Amino acid sequence: MLLLVATTALTTSFVTSLFKYLVQRDRPPTVVLDPEPLVGVPTTSSFPSGHASTSFACAYVVSRLAPRLTVYVYALAALIGFSRIYVGVHYPLDVLAGAVLGLVVAKALLTLLEALRRSPQAPQAD
Repeated sequence: MLLLVATTALTTSFVTSLFKYLVQRDRPPTVVLDPEPLVGVPTTSSFPSGHASTSFACAYVVSRLAPRLTVYVYALAALIGFSRIYVGVHYPLDVLAGAVLGLVVAKALLTLLEALRRSPQAPQAD
């Protein structure tokens, strides 16, 4: 499970970085000067939120592998996303887009993994 979650986090981070590079949205503190952000402002683009995308992607994978943890992992992911708005380094749309992107990437990875497992060329466990 740890390897799958780590792979999902890395893949999601990579995809998010591509979107950040393409969109190049300024972060709130560079546009709205008051109030001051509560943390240091990252130098990367604001859209989409990397924290939100990675946390929701990992929540999706964990919820599929351990369904009894679903409420907890999604609550944690939502709190992480909200915190990025609260501390002043993301717009709400950045977090929403990050969450959706994370869910899409995680779903795609699990779908790909399942297809590979069902592939006739895949080695079968005895």
